[in-house]
Amino acid sequence: MRVFSDVAEFTAAKGEQLGYSDWHEITQEQVNAFADATSDHQWIHVDLERAAAGPFGGTIAHGFLTLAMLPVLTDEIYRVENLTMAVNYGLDRVRFPAPVPVGARIRAGATLRDVKQTGPGQLCYSRVTIEVDGQSKPACIADTVTLLVG
Repeated sequence: MRVFSDVAEFTAAKGEQLGYSDWHEITQEQVNAFADATSDHQWIHVDLERAAAGPFGGTIAHGFLTLAMLPVLTDEIYRVENLTMAVNYGLDRVRFPAPVPVGARIRAGATLRDVKQTGPGQLCYSRVTIEVDGQSKPACIADTVTLLVG
């Protein structure tokens, strides 16, 4: 994990690859819980028998479940100390180029792409790419925006 002492040190890393998270297995229990929380029970996520005969050879994680893993994954990549607050400000773009099979391991890599001063602090624009162990295409590419106030 990369640790920055303050917002100024973090913003000085503009343009840099910040690192990678640990690998995390995506379980059927997570997928089922996400399906229950969102009422998205599409068969490719929760019906083991039907999904086994489907296009992916088994169940896959919801794209939005993959996206929802961003906080836990990015928390393992870097930390900025001496903050008053850090707030998820939103997303500029999200794509899901490849599925995440249940049982697969994912990890994220992050690059700090830009930093803009705003009234209360810095808007930090990062590209986060979620990889699937053993797959060449990423599962998710998200351009995130975080508000950091020092």
